Amino acid sequence: MTRRAHGSGVYELLSSMRFAVSLLTVLAIASVLGTVLRQAEPYPNYVEQFGQFWFPVFEALSLYDVYHATWFVIILAFLVASTALCIYRNGPLMLREMRSFRENATEKSLLQFTHRFEFASGRTTDELLNPVTSYLAQHGFRYRLTDVRADASRLIAAKAGSFHRAGYLFTHVGIVVICIGGLIDGNLPLKILQVAGARVPETRDIPQSQVPAPSRLSARNASFRGNITIPEGSSADVVFFNVGDGYYVQELPFTVALKKFYIEHYTTGQPKDFASDVIVQDKSTGQVSEHTIRVNHPLIHDGIAIYQASFADGGTRMTLTGWPLFSGRIASFTLTGAVNQVAQLKNADVEYRVEFSDFRPFNVENLSENAGSRVEVASVSKRILAQLGSGAANMSGKDLRNIGPSFQYRLRDAQGQAREYHNYMLPLELDGRWYLLSGVRSSPNEAFRYLRLPLDADGGIQGHMALRAMLFDSEARRDVARRFAQNAARGEAANETMRERLAESAERVLDLFTRGGFEAVADFLGKAVPESEQEKAAQVYLKVLEGAAFEALQLGRSRGGLPPAIADEGTAFFVRDSLNAVSDSFHFGAPVYLQLNRYEEVKASGLQMTRSPGKSIVYAGSLFLVLGVFAMFYIRERRLWLLVKPGAGTVLFAMSTNRPSPEFEREVALHRVALAQLIEA
Repeated sequence: MTRRAHGSGVYELLSSMRFAVSLLTVLAIASVLGTVLRQAEPYPNYVEQFGQFWFPVFEALSLYDVYHATWFVIILAFLVASTALCIYRNGPLMLREMRSFRENATEKSLLQFTHRFEFASGRTTDELLNPVTSYLAQHGFRYRLTDVRADASRLIAAKAGSFHRAGYLFTHVGIVVICIGGLIDGNLPLKILQVAGARVPETRDIPQSQVPAPSRLSARNASFRGNITIPEGSSADVVFFNVGDGYYVQELPFTVALKKFYIEHYTTGQPKDFASDVIVQDKSTGQVSEHTIRVNHPLIHDGIAIYQASFADGGTRMTLTGWPLFSGRIASFTLTGAVNQVAQLKNADVEYRVEFSDFRPFNVENLSENAGSRVEVASVSKRILAQLGSGAANMSGKDLRNIGPSFQYRLRDAQGQAREYHNYMLPLELDGRWYLLSGVRSSPNEAFRYLRLPLDADGGIQGHMALRAMLFDSEARRDVARRFAQNAARGEAANETMRERLAESAERVLDLFTRGGFEAVADFLGKAVPESEQEKAAQVYLKVLEGAAFEALQLGRSRGGLPPAIADEGTAFFVRDSLNAVSDSFHFGAPVYLQLNRYEEVKASGLQMTRSPGKSIVYAGSLFLVLGVFAMFYIRERRLWLLVKPGAGTVLFAMSTNRPSPEFEREVALHRVALAQLIEA
């Protein structure tokens, strides 16, 4: 095969409609993926979402940044070439068809038309031309009259809706223009620099001022889209955008400072509107201007659009009280921290990192859902557990309430393992009783499970923490067991031996409980007691445990210089809730509970900045595309011929269309009747 034949084959392929449609189909599928899958996120987010197996597969396909993927840009380029060749190949023919009236049609060809009729007329040609052409012009037809033919006949060739064919050209031109705009905004210069090795994404988590030159982009960069979060009172003159597993620092030709951030909420707690008062200073001129940026109302400055994209915490400062959960000490300690900062926490000989990640000044929650999500124990006989601990609250329907401020943090141990916590500042009323809630989860994909810490009669958690300390203090447990035995074995029938055995049993139950909560007690019963006796034994252990816990409460109050607690229903519920909290704390994964006392809120605004010179080109292409589609689908081309044969005393009428329809049939009938009246009169 010759080189010329090869070139002809390539030309036929590129200019074929099937090739262009195939490329459009691939781009449509890719666009769907790019719409469904959030783009340009940090890679760890995708690892958490898809797992270690699918993450590299999707990465190899560049699905995390579809619109800037090399294969996507190449397909765009081929589509531009293919569509342009289609226009080059078929455009002249379309234009000729638009200009042509087909006035060379012969009588033989007209007789082949489906819609043809012949009228008898005794009028001369000159007498017919004026009323017929006036009728055609009145109904939107342009016409052309041929010269007298050899048989003395004359042909009137008319047409309407020829702009239909321009729809083909407009559609293809629109596709080409849109793709060119996409290629411009696809940041081709950056891709070329990446291939050449002149630009390399930064993968280290370092301050932007330390990012080296190969990972920085000049303010003259033609196209970019990046994000920055600015706390109140701070400013920024760069933005970041993710590329693969790294990022680039994009320099801006101006500095933007956040003066004030505003946010409004619906009653459901969802953001209703948020805006930023910003101060923009141009680097080249030093000119300063103030603006307010709202959602869907961006600021355009120096060709860069600044959008109000999100909001976050800007470093709220917090003062916390730490309560040990597994110590015999009642004493608390103070811890200070700020969002996006790290504090050190030492428990016994183990050090932890407290990584504060978020703060919310108020939370509107559906308590009917949150209340039922306790830190439940696992792998325990449900039948025994039902005797030992109250299950999660069974609440139905919605109960939306603002439950006040909350903060989130990760507690990371020396091995790098971390759990995330979500603590509320204010207590919540659940089932008629008040609790402080602390949520825990092992990964961002999980829902928080909440530990309930009951409040005492004074509205604080000091009573619960004092009771908890008595349970974890081995010396105090012996005193609690003796007090329980003394009060439980009263009367003349009781003797010292009975009290000693009861005290030993109570101390054994307390020891079991402080090793693993209800789960440890349940495991012991499952191994030491026959299955037929386990339910009865569970009831006995539960009574002993609750009675001993009540004595622990009294002992703690006595050592704290407080009067004894009243043995009523409220105290009984408090003791049971405290036992549930201590048991659940074994699955809490943290040695301390952090209680929020005070805070100084600092808000931050998330701004997205884009420079997209191809946007206007895409808009223009979209306009062409809409006009073209409208022309092709809603404009019908109709052609009409009238062959006047004075020698035979007849007029042959024929009509055709590019898209037959019932409406066309009605139009043919209308013209047939009207022309018959004009011709046969």
